[in-house]
Amino acid sequence: MTERMQIMRIGVVGYGHLGHYLVDRIQREGAKLGLTLVFVWNRNADKLRGKVAQELILHNLSDFVDRGADVIVEVCHPKVVKDFGVQFLSKAHFLVGSPSALSDPHLNQQLRQAAEHHGRTLYVPSGALWGGQDIQRLNDSGALKALFIRMSKHPSCFRLTGDVPSDCTENRGRRVLFNGSVAELCPIAPNNVNTMAAAAMAAGSLGFSGVRGEIVSDTALSDYHVVEVEVTGANGFSVHTVRRNPAKLGAVTGSATYNSFWSSLQVCKGHGGRVYLC
Repeated sequence: MTERMQIMRIGVVGYGHLGHYLVDRIQREGAKLGLTLVFVWNRNADKLRGKVAQELILHNLSDFVDRGADVIVEVCHPKVVKDFGVQFLSKAHFLVGSPSALSDPHLNQQLRQAAEHHGRTLYVPSGALWGGQDIQRLNDSGALKALFIRMSKHPSCFRLTGDVPSDCTENRGRRVLFNGSVAELCPIAPNNVNTMAAAAMAAGSLGFSGVRGEIVSDTALSDYHVVEVEVTGANGFSVHTVRRNPAKLGAVTGSATYNSFWSSLQVCKGHGGRVYLC
């Protein structure tokens, strides 16, 4: 007799490009994978009308409890992680699509404690990070010594805050916009450096302050984003990877990251009260 498939009830918070993609795939393919959609929330609910069934639209995010989600997926903004993350973990596993929010050490600790207290899992998707679990294993063995990530994109793909220059024009070529700790970088580019945030979570011994990041504006990158990761271990060990992620002009998220996120969601079936890179 075949064991009955456990149905995971999914709530999606945010309906931008990635949210739209996930909602569509859950509705098309979720049934055969044991996933069912129980709510979708977006800051502007009008964007959902005609695209999401009326009974699935959640108008007030505080009412998420009433929908009984097993997994809540955030794909909108770090502020939602800050305002609702602890509440989400009190009722469900939480896949945080804006891990740049975790650069706040107080929030990071709050979410870890909530996950442990409630026996829920705080999932951090790998996104565009290549080799994240290898970094985590090296970190857990005590052999990780340094980690550096460089993200290079066309200037139209950056969404920056503060005083970092982002006004590159077509004749300006390549320019380093920031080089420093990921802790400093996350508040400056919260929508662009979630890959770095995932790496900082994998490299727990270094943390956000110990992982170095660099963002580069390059007008030659009209078709893809480039993510370079340099890992340094003990006794001369090192790894350098370069990933080219196809992306349209102005796209914050590369196209390959959508499939990566979909794969991460399928992992979210409960891994105890802890942080889990997926």
